[in-house]
Amino acid sequence: MRSIELLAPAKTADIGIEAIKHGADAVYIGAASFGARAAAGNSVEDIARLVYFAHLYKAKVYVTLNTIIFEEEMKAVEKMAWQLHEIKVDAFIIQDLKLLSLNLPPVPLHASTQMDNRTVEKVQQLAQLGFPQVVLARELTTEEIAEIHQACPETQLEVFVHGALCVSLSGRCNASEALFGRSANRGECAQVCRMAFDLIADGKTVLRDKHLLSLRDNCQIDHLEPLIMAGASSFKIEGRLKDADYVKNVTAAYSQALDAIIAKHSQQFCRASSGHSLLKFKPNVYKSFNRGFVKDTSKPDANFDTPKAMGEAINVQTTLHNGDGLCYIDKGKLVGFRLNNAAAFHPVKGIQYFRNQDIEWDKALSKPSAERRIAADIEMHDDRITMTDEDGLTATLHTSESFELAHTHQTENIKRQLSKMGGTIFDARNIDIRLKKNYFIPSSTLTRWRRELTSQLTAERLKYYPKAQQEHTSREIETETPYELTHDPSVPVMICKHCIRRQLGICLKEKSSSSLRTAKELTLRMANGATFSLDFDCKNCFMKLYLQ
Repeated sequence: MRSIELLAPAKTADIGIEAIKHGADAVYIGAASFGARAAAGNSVEDIARLVYFAHLYKAKVYVTLNTIIFEEEMKAVEKMAWQLHEIKVDAFIIQDLKLLSLNLPPVPLHASTQMDNRTVEKVQQLAQLGFPQVVLARELTTEEIAEIHQACPETQLEVFVHGALCVSLSGRCNASEALFGRSANRGECAQVCRMAFDLIADGKTVLRDKHLLSLRDNCQIDHLEPLIMAGASSFKIEGRLKDADYVKNVTAAYSQALDAIIAKHSQQFCRASSGHSLLKFKPNVYKSFNRGFVKDTSKPDANFDTPKAMGEAINVQTTLHNGDGLCYIDKGKLVGFRLNNAAAFHPVKGIQYFRNQDIEWDKALSKPSAERRIAADIEMHDDRITMTDEDGLTATLHTSESFELAHTHQTENIKRQLSKMGGTIFDARNIDIRLKKNYFIPSSTLTRWRRELTSQLTAERLKYYPKAQQEHTSREIETETPYELTHDPSVPVMICKHCIRRQLGICLKEKSSSSLRTAKELTLRMANGATFSLDFDCKNCFMKLYLQ
């Protein structure tokens, strides 16, 4: 049976805890440094708090060490790795293969998508190097994922299913470093792709001030089953800079979707962690930050008008509230406004409005919105009470007190008192009372027994947590000199599956009457004057950008 993992982002330990409450089987979080989101670092102490909570549910915590590491930083990385091992993190997500030369603790290594993992050969190489889990490139098709799975059946394949899409192949974007000295491969991306450009064809400006590289977002919530069947095991939500409300909603939505699929294939698949989430809201991915969603991540399209979130399209059935944020596109520009009086709002005919902030939704998610519980059965005998959780772990309390016989039946009262699991991680599933006589047991005694049982069983869950170990042998791996050290002008600053020609309807593989189709030279120009030449590899459907 294949375990299916929902992997959620955690900007902070508290957000990671919310992700687990809302259905995540694992979370990924950045340490104080060396993560691909420099603005999302966390102390070892905070990560330890997250690890403790996660492991109660057999959920995992992966720490990102996924930047290019310079030589003078190697010892600092090694020291941090051992500190993280001491708090029992479950894996390191890494980009730089030079880390394999270090004395690493026995923690599994996952290959970051920053390694540009797009081919069977690349994944086979990583498997031979000892990577049990590989984060695949976002641009792969279901068929390509299936091909990799067939060639590498023992390797866990991790795929991005929701969130922002990088326009460049991951790990192959040098634009931020080239323009501003802020390397995306060092966690300091300036998001050049979200900026505005002019498009110039053979020296003539044909589009002005458009977000030609700003991709719409990824959303695979309706495509999860084909991905599972193709061989994907870990389903990753992007967003280590996102707030708690985003993580709560999107995680809950995907958790419910995966549960529905697994219920259809219960003999083939199961969730990777324990417990079930009790939600206090109905998840809806359109409610959270999104730029609209691409139809095909292998051929992603951009929203030329704005890089900002537009939210959900509203219609006559939409209930609006005072304080909602609405927006629309006017003459190619995003216009937003606050709805002060919802009852008096009259949409202008012909304009499609979007709600990018639902004030009542935000209020609901700002409160505690989910609990995660582990099912447990209780069996009570004259001399003992046993509590067994859904993973088969058991706590037993031997009772020696003497009790008087009751004048009324006590079974229902005993069940009621023992089932009060509020404040614990457990949920009483079955309570079987096997007392030989109808004893009167005070509620205070039953409460004390219940607390002792839940405390014991909680300790058992941590004691028997199935933590993976992976011993490492130090080895030297030859790697390319990073662009950050060369600034080689012959190296593209971006390599993209997104194609401006395709989106404009002037793909050279297709017929078009547009005069732009015959343009010999297309370039992009930023407001600061920086100019990129575009090179189209039509055979492989790649667009490359070079800084002029």
